[in-house]
Amino acid sequence: MKKEYIFDNEKNVKRLLIFVYVGLVVLIILDLISPKHPVFKWEEWPAFYAVYGFVAFCTIVLAAKFILRKIVKRKEDYYD
Repeated sequence: MKKEYIFDNEKNVKRLLIFVYVGLVVLIILDLISPKHPVFKWEEWPAFYAVYGFVAFCTIVLAAKFILRKIVKRKEDYYD
């Protein structure tokens, strides 16, 4: 007998996606209506921190892939 997990059911996956999308909409609305106390002018832009975080994340991933991999990676026959 095959074990069934919670996300094997397509209905549960759709529920999760709806939950995530509703959460995103709520966060966007809260970002637009909440008072801001910026230090710099660009901090007033809508979704500034989301864009900033996404760019920082992509930069870290790309740096790890193209720069750090060359430093840390061992040759194929390193352990032979």
